[in-house]
Amino acid sequence: MKIAVVGATGLVGRVMLKLLEDRKFPLDDLIPVASKNSIGQSISFKDKSYPVVSMEEAIKLKPAIALFSAGGSISLEWAPKFAENGTKVIDNSSAWRMDSSKKLIVPEINADALEKDDMIIANPNCSTIQMVVALGPLHKKYNIKRLVISTYQSVSGTGKDAVDQLSKETNEDFTEKVYPYQIYQNLLPHCDVFEEDGYTKEEIKLMKETRKILDDDSIKITSTAVRVPIEKCHGESINLEFYNEFQLEDIIKTLGGSPGLKVMDDINNNLYPMPIVAANNDEVYVGRIRRDHSVENGLNLWIVSDNLRKGAATNTIQIAETLIEKGLL
Repeated sequence: MKIAVVGATGLVGRVMLKLLEDRKFPLDDLIPVASKNSIGQSISFKDKSYPVVSMEEAIKLKPAIALFSAGGSISLEWAPKFAENGTKVIDNSSAWRMDSSKKLIVPEINADALEKDDMIIANPNCSTIQMVVALGPLHKKYNIKRLVISTYQSVSGTGKDAVDQLSKETNEDFTEKVYPYQIYQNLLPHCDVFEEDGYTKEEIKLMKETRKILDDDSIKITSTAVRVPIEKCHGESINLEFYNEFQLEDIIKTLGGSPGLKVMDDINNNLYPMPIVAANNDEVYVGRIRRDHSVENGLNLWIVSDNLRKGAATNTIQIAETLIEKGLL
């Protein structure tokens, strides 16, 4: 089995390569793909060296699966060409997420939606993924009426240049800016670009993608996304209102028994999810589980996950693993 990693030299691409090795993904040949500037470089994988190739060369090699993490415009141009050549594309950009003809997949929640003729499969936004891993089992059981999302997102969600900006500013070098302001010792209520209604694209993604993954357009959702000065892991304060009554013990039991989730909720011992816990792990951590007494059937959750792993690379590879397990290649 040949696997192409498009964007192999980027932040997420490098994590994908590590996870393919760590998870013992059943590939026989690796095809690293990157921009023209990187062609000819070598990628080390399982103690072997693989040359970085062009898109055209990768298509000719006919990989079974292409894992894309190279930006929306590149995906729009090249994903259909891979698909036409018989390659299943799993795309980590925003290019196909809200396309009604494409599946938006978080395997723990809606893997059953995958079918053999799905040639381009969308990986959701990083902050959406970790949230729906927790919300999916609760929605099935208690039926979400309204959802208020507040995110605390790390700079790696923007990319390598943003990580570099934070690193330089930590050392009092404020000369280069990816963001409109410094991020060191600061918070920016500004993730992605603003739209006419005052919401950012990131906030809109959270609302639209959640409804699509949970297959329920009736859920009322609002969101605020904030960039915080840490390198990786996103935190989310989630306020839920259900149609159905619940017992807090049952909520905790449901979350604790759901795949991909780890409940970390012991306030007596100061145990709750934090980026230093979630970093370099694949689980979604949930804690601070408590009733919202201001509304009927209200609940508060605090969710943290590594945005480069479960929020991007891990979820992409889990989709590929699901395709193999279900015999959909």
